[in-house]
Amino acid sequence: MEKTVGIAAERLLPPFARQRFSTWFKKRPGPERRTVADTQGQVAVFPTCLVEYQNPDVGKDLVKVYERNGIECSLPDGQVCCGAPWLHAGEVDRFVDQGRTNIRVLADAVRGGNDIVVPQPTCSYVLKKDYVDYIGGPDAELVAAHTYDAAEYLWTIHKSDDTALDTEFPGEIAEQITYHAPCHLRAQNIGYRSRDLMKLAGAKISLVAECSAIDGTWGYREQNYEMSRKVARKMVDAIEAAGNDTIAGDCHLANGGILQETGTQPLHPLQIVARAYGIPEER
Repeated sequence: MEKTVGIAAERLLPPFARQRFSTWFKKRPGPERRTVADTQGQVAVFPTCLVEYQNPDVGKDLVKVYERNGIECSLPDGQVCCGAPWLHAGEVDRFVDQGRTNIRVLADAVRGGNDIVVPQPTCSYVLKKDYVDYIGGPDAELVAAHTYDAAEYLWTIHKSDDTALDTEFPGEIAEQITYHAPCHLRAQNIGYRSRDLMKLAGAKISLVAECSAIDGTWGYREQNYEMSRKVARKMVDAIEAAGNDTIAGDCHLANGGILQETGTQPLHPLQIVARAYGIPEER
């Protein structure tokens, strides 16, 4: 791959799952038992390529945590990659083509009464910011106004006067967790909602906000590999200084960089919340 497409041979790549998230979603038997009686929300899940193809377990836990809290989940047909890889490579026309497809599908979902939730921060940033900047129009603005990071939406449910998050956590959670806040999530200026959810579940959180230096696809390229690792050193030092066995992070790409540099595989915060609820991991 280094010789043909320029991806560094030394870079750890996320493996492909045997079953896509969308396949699981369509085959699943139905919502889990709710602890909240009434429906509190209706969302369309934009799973992202990383959840769809590489880590569907994140999507499974998202759906189960949401349904436990009375939030109905749907998966609109016709969604495609958000287009970030094209944008990051300077292929703006191809990015716009991808974006127009998603805007059409997601705007219809919003008009059908849904908000949009995204479990990966780069993709939620694209839906909130880049579609408005590069494509624009009423539908792009409608999608942006109704798009939430997955933890952001749950925190909104928790803090609203009209809804309530289930705060009983009978399952297991690590006493201390190192949470890495990705750059694309911090750029959304929504606070550290994943951290807040894990604290609500009973964990003490050490926050690390240094850049992983993956930067979309930049850190994967052979010519950037060594520089990327140097930039990531501050993040690694902060994680090692925290000294916790459990690491959490919202960004699957950044988590891959953390795995490469520390040898520890981070979990998505919603996976940690799911285990705290007592929701078993699927195998």
